[in-house]
Amino acid sequence: MLGRLAKWLRVLDYDVAYERDIGDEALIARAWREGRVLLTRDTALVQRRLLRRTGAHSLLIESNDPDEQLEQVLRDLRLTAGRRRLLGRCLRCNERTLRVERRDVEALVPPYVLQTQRRFSRCPSCRRIYWRATHVDRIVARLARRA
Repeated sequence: MLGRLAKWLRVLDYDVAYERDIGDEALIARAWREGRVLLTRDTALVQRRLLRRTGAHSLLIESNDPDEQLEQVLRDLRLTAGRRRLLGRCLRCNERTLRVERRDVEALVPPYVLQTQRRFSRCPSCRRIYWRATHVDRIVARLARRA
């Protein structure tokens, strides 16, 4: 339901737990146990007695549009978005990425990337490799449009 929003929040270096197949009770319990804000488009979920009883925080996302969703979350939760915060987390599994030496990824990235990039990071969990290329400029431009 909010997979694109979760990915954008991870792009912005926010800790986002996202599971597609999780029941309401387990979702509420996890939000409460981990001190998370439950983001949902499900009005009935926000009105659940269990959610109110546990005291878990929630935010009802109003739009189906990912850009509008991101704008609402940043506004309502008073979060910031900026170039310095970008890509500090793995987009796939949410772990914080760690800087790695260029020589450690030589055989793992395309030759052009190796020629044009100097800094790399890697997810310690899924081992995915990240670098800041032109996509960072596109991300910044997209965020600027919503400002």
